[in-house]
Amino acid sequence: MHGEYKVPGGKLVVVDLEERDGRIAEFHLAGDFFLEPDSALDDIDAAVNGLPVEADAATIAAAVRSALPEGAQLLGFTPEAVGTAVRRALVVAPGWGDFDWEVVHDRPVSPRMNLALDEVLTTRVGDGRRRPTLRLWEWDESAVVIGSFQSYRNEVDPEGAAKHGFDVVRRISGGGAMMMGANSIVTYSLYVPASLVSGMTFADSYAFLDDWVLQALRSLGVEATYQPLNDIASPQGKIGGAAQKRLANGGVLHHATLSYDMDGQVMTEVLRIGREKLSDKGTVSAAKRVDPLRRQTGLPREAIIERFIQTFSTLYGAVPGSITDEEYAEAEALVASKFATDPWLHRVP
Repeated sequence: MHGEYKVPGGKLVVVDLEERDGRIAEFHLAGDFFLEPDSALDDIDAAVNGLPVEADAATIAAAVRSALPEGAQLLGFTPEAVGTAVRRALVVAPGWGDFDWEVVHDRPVSPRMNLALDEVLTTRVGDGRRRPTLRLWEWDESAVVIGSFQSYRNEVDPEGAAKHGFDVVRRISGGGAMMMGANSIVTYSLYVPASLVSGMTFADSYAFLDDWVLQALRSLGVEATYQPLNDIASPQGKIGGAAQKRLANGGVLHHATLSYDMDGQVMTEVLRIGREKLSDKGTVSAAKRVDPLRRQTGLPREAIIERFIQTFSTLYGAVPGSITDEEYAEAEALVASKFATDPWLHRVP
């Protein structure tokens, strides 16, 4: 069995192994990482050999870490990366290059339609009715998008939202509220089969699915990094955040919103951002946490989106695509039955 895992922002981890009587055997670790001392490679191999094939990534990582000699240096990878590579080998997980990708950048639609399209397209990828897809959002009105489990009254100031022309909508993924001003953000959604992230911890899958956008941002001169669990940041501050939803049919939605431009005063009037939310960020101002892409790059929003599409297409061989009339119709029906209804918006009061 053979497994590979490219550490986001790091090196390639490669494992080869066999299964004997329910145990891992003949395990060998390789890759373009750095490891000191050299003998630690044998220690890692020995730690993994003999583990049950059912061992999860965290268990494998713990075994590797406990076997490392004092002072060992792992550069470009971690014990968790070894665990992920082993799990991917055992489940024969595919990589990006094993899928035919499509990139969609269609006409603007309402925030509710964007959210409904996320559910429709994720379902279709899970069912095998659509190729794995990257979609760049366009929208024709501003909105606050709250997470699936957030309290409406705790997150949004309705008077402030109305004053500044922000609709309020709820998405199917968890995470925090995003203030999505028209032409002031860059939002994308990935619709992928669960097999692409098979063997990964939930946390690792976030960084894995957004590694391409870090490469795109760096090509624009932005020193972008991933900060667990779901933040995309630079030394100057947070750029954006990601969220996921995994459907029972095997479809995975991973979407992220990056700030292109922002008005910090409007943010404080529209969102209720409590002190507890800021306490672990080392700041007392929500606005100061964010460093928009317009300031960092000096580029038009359209140019940033074009670089995103170019980077993703070059990395994974994606081709241009579009949303079908049938998919639009299905999303419109879902808006009427779900996303535009008070029971959905206020499912958590």
